[in-house]
Amino acid sequence: MGPGDVFSLLIVVVGMASLVMYLAKRFFALREKQLEVDARLAAEKAAQYAASNAELEQRVRVLEQIVTDSGAQTAAQIEALRRPAGGVNAVNRDQTTA
Repeated sequence: MGPGDVFSLLIVVVGMASLVMYLAKRFFALREKQLEVDARLAAEKAAQYAASNAELEQRVRVLEQIVTDSGAQTAAQIEALRRPAGGVNAVNRDQTTA
């Protein structure tokens, strides 16, 4: 095994190591992008859960208030919740009763 053979072997080993390093770099870059996408999706889900949670908390507050108020106030609030907030149905109902 002469100097030429050692040099050839060294070139092959360095070439293989370079290929392995390149493939590892590409793999980890792809994995990083996948993790970024997963993190973005998790953040969106967390925002949706937070919005849903806030809505449910508001509904619970209303229910707690209805339960703890006196009977006359409770009946008035229930009726107020049943009435639409002024849409077309309220106008049509008012015209038919007149």
